[in-house]
Formats: sequence, C-alpha cells, structure tokens
Amino acid sequence: MSDDIKKIMFTVRNAPHGTIYVYEGLEVKLIMAAYDADISVVFMDDGVFALRAGQDTKELGIKGFEATYGVMVDYEIEKVFVDRKSMEDRGMTEDDLLIIGEDEDTEEPIRPKVVDSEEIARMMAEQHNILPY
Repeated sequence: MSDDIKKIMFTVRNAPHGTIYVYEGLEVKLIMAAYDADISVVFMDDGVFALRAGQDTKELGIKGFEATYGVMVDYEIEKVFVDRKSMEDRGMTEDDLLIIGEDEDTEEPIRPKVVDSEEIARMMAEQHNILPY
C-alpha cells in the first residue's frame, strides 16, 4: 500500500436507533470508500447493536439500514471489526453478527471480525485519522 493512501478508522459507539449518527456514519463510510483511502470500522460499546442481524424497526416507525451494512465488502470496506468485550457485555455472540458481504472466490458469507481491545488499540495507533460515529 502506498504511503500516499490515508488510513482512516471509523469508530461506532452509539446504538443504531434513536439518533441519526450511526446511519449518517454508514453513509459517510460508503462515500469515503469511493476515494483512495484504507477504510476500517470498529464497532464498540452500544455500537455493536448496529451489527445485530435480524433487526426489526417497524415499531420504531423508521426504515432499517441493516441491508446497507450487507454491502460493505462490495464497497471495498473489508476491515470491519467488533470489540469482543462490548459484544459479550451486551449478550451477543459471533452468530448474532450480520453478514457484511460474500467472499468472491468461495461465496462464503463474510462477518465482521471479533477482536480484543488490545488489537483495537494497535490498529488505532496505525491510523492517520480516527472518526467517531
């Protein structure tokens, strides 16, 4: 990877519904993916709920955006991570995570990678920019 390519990490810490932050952050990620940047996303704290498969938003009176997360890999956003402790503290397992794409070669579903806080800290130290959403 060229030194000219900026490494940008988005951190998602807010629950997916109740504010516009998570949805707007998703739009920003997809827009940024169109530019020559190395994009990564880390879901932590209540942000892990954004990746819970099978969300039903009808009773909230809003359109869900789970399907949009399902195309992240198509936008070349393949570095998608979930904080293990945040996920476990909220009663979630890896099986609860939605699919963010499909492997082109094997057609296997791709889910976010679950990592520990030490790994997140290491990745953060390598970024040019970290943007919270």
